[in-house]
Amino acid sequence: MNPYAPTSKAAQSARDDAGASLGKLAGLRGALRDFPPLIWAALYFFFLLTGYYILRPVRDAMGSTQNLQLLFTGTFICTLLLQPVYGAIVSRYARRVFLPLVYLFLIACLIGFWWIFNREYAWKNTVFFIWVTVFNLFAVSVFWSYMADVFRNIEARRLYGYIGVGGTAGAISGPSITAALVGSVGVSNLLLISAVLISLCVLCILRLAPYARRREIEDGTRSGEEAMGGSILAGLRLVWERPVLRAMAALMFFGVGVGTLLYNEQAAIARTLFSTDAERTAFYSRLDLAINLITVLVQVFLTRFLLVRYGIGPLLLIPAGAIFLGYCLLAASPLPLFVAIVQVATRAGEFSLAKPARETVYTRVDRESRYKGKAVIDTAIYRAGDLVFVWLHKGLAMLGSTAVFLTGAALAAGLGLAAWSLIRLQKQALPEEQAAQRVAESR
Repeated sequence: MNPYAPTSKAAQSARDDAGASLGKLAGLRGALRDFPPLIWAALYFFFLLTGYYILRPVRDAMGSTQNLQLLFTGTFICTLLLQPVYGAIVSRYARRVFLPLVYLFLIACLIGFWWIFNREYAWKNTVFFIWVTVFNLFAVSVFWSYMADVFRNIEARRLYGYIGVGGTAGAISGPSITAALVGSVGVSNLLLISAVLISLCVLCILRLAPYARRREIEDGTRSGEEAMGGSILAGLRLVWERPVLRAMAALMFFGVGVGTLLYNEQAAIARTLFSTDAERTAFYSRLDLAINLITVLVQVFLTRFLLVRYGIGPLLLIPAGAIFLGYCLLAASPLPLFVAIVQVATRAGEFSLAKPARETVYTRVDRESRYKGKAVIDTAIYRAGDLVFVWLHKGLAMLGSTAVFLTGAALAAGLGLAAWSLIRLQKQALPEEQAAQRVAESR
């Protein structure tokens, strides 16, 4: 037989079929390999956001009757004060210690607030608003940092949308629980329900630990079971030095700007339309429910498809464009109903598209950037944006809603430019991937 004779169509077809079968088998093995960590990650996010969204309507109802500028200033100061504390814990303790420690501290705080809420302290509303706002940022930032330890970039593109569904389900359950129970069990006992849910996050952390260790062993990267070391303020330096982190910080800053201006207009509407904390709590619960129902639909049917097929580009640019158009609509016709609609679209786009896209980038950087740099962006930069724009809103409000919404449109344009910069930068090989490639080449 002539070995150089053309391959028959039948033989070629057989080989193609065999290749397709092997490809499907490999895909099945990959799916089975991903399944346990995916389930635990989704449960982790579910418990975390259910616990938070039980508290969020309570926080918003308390905050809507107070000076938001002062509340956001206090939140920013507390965030800055906590940065070196968090940096010290992350630097000095292994992952198996500091991750549960963060959540156990949150549980202790919730039990303390439960005790305070059963007493008449004039300052409790202010302190609770600030604490919940800070708690949310650190708890969610730690969650996504851990996910970047567990999953590689290619896995993150496949799975982060589904993990987000777990969180969105929690974000739907939380306000539903609050709306259903606040009248019968009272506000203070909702805090204990939240504490139980946060404690379940610790179980999920422990169950995910073997998968994080396995990824580090396979990639030849530094083990998270060792203390990270480094400066407690290294996150600030990393954000300043690394272009990708700078782009992420700019994206966060403009994103906070468009959200804060809209949040303040929404708070003004709530003060006008509703006279009691219970009515405002129910209003915020319904708004959160609408946001999260839309979010879960997008996560199930669009997020994974867009991430796997096109990367992060559409997921960052589509929400930025929608926010820009929404603010233009509000500038032309600033009706309360339109404010609510744009708020729903803005937050649903953030949670279902922009957030998963940003988080996949952190799977490609080193651990110090992942925990310290990310924490600075998710907390300090976020709250700095809050502080700047909540005071900016106070000045713009004197000029009327149209001035607020025109400024929001300008910020949305800045958000689009920051998104474009991040899309361009993340296409380059990042430090973590370079290190993994060197390890692979040395084997």
